[in-house]
Amino acid sequence: MAPIISIRDLTKTYASGFQALKGVSLDIEEGEILALLGPNGAGKTTMISIVCGIVNPTYGQVTVGGYDVVHDFRKTRAMIGLVPQELTTDMFETVYNTVSFSRGLHGCPADPDHIEQVLKSLSLWEKRNSSLRELSGGMKRRVLIAKALSHKPKVLFLDEPTAGVDVALRRDMWALVSELRKTGVTVILTTHYIEEAEEIADRVGIINHGEMLLVEEKRALMRKLGRKRMVLDLISPLKSIPGRLDEWRLKLASDGMQIVYEYEPNDNPGALMALLAALETSNIGVADMSTRQTSLEEIFVELIGKKP
Repeated sequence: MAPIISIRDLTKTYASGFQALKGVSLDIEEGEILALLGPNGAGKTTMISIVCGIVNPTYGQVTVGGYDVVHDFRKTRAMIGLVPQELTTDMFETVYNTVSFSRGLHGCPADPDHIEQVLKSLSLWEKRNSSLRELSGGMKRRVLIAKALSHKPKVLFLDEPTAGVDVALRRDMWALVSELRKTGVTVILTTHYIEEAEEIADRVGIINHGEMLLVEEKRALMRKLGRKRMVLDLISPLKSIPGRLDEWRLKLASDGMQIVYEYEPNDNPGALMALLAALETSNIGVADMSTRQTSLEEIFVELIGKKP
């Protein structure tokens, strides 16, 4: 099956000479949730803006549902819902009218039942007759999401949707994303809350300095780049680690009561048993031990740290 979004050699250079994107290529499958991670200025919003037809590319091609975003703008834009970072709404209009009007802008006939469903899913139904200027910042963010869903898009872009909002909205947002996945909607989100990407994404893309560093299935990424850490609690403190244990590159806690061993998940399991045996031979008593996997955030920081 062809990808719902196909990006090929996408480049964007602004009039100032700044190159925001440098030959980015990416395929996004229908119905998946892709988390796009990167620091400020990495090119995330530029890429989204090009796919949505807001910004023209300097070079390259983007298709949505098989249609070119430049030559078939109306067809591609009708398939896309966008929740931007900025709060851009008519402050004197009501919630219900704002969302209904957005549906009309996409050439869709009135559908009160759908509008009601969207507003209820975002806890906005009781505020439907309120003007936007009466709402809190979190409620205004909910309205932006409702506008993006008003025309039943096949693709939903969430550009930092939970930045600066309360926990309740985040909870509602991720519950809504889970429901959209069930209906086949493709979701692409950018976020600084990496734990959220780790929780809900199918794949993770990491972009920095306009270059796509990797796009990987989340669990495969954790297996491939994540490291494991074993913490050994000692029965009695050590002043230093014996030289015969140098091959394991162990680290000793400042109080001498813990030894930390970091290793790749695909290492030979026998190496761990060999380490424990070596500790016993060295008369180092172990009271307890625990392991943890490197988090997605640690992988992200390590990857972007490799770029100049």
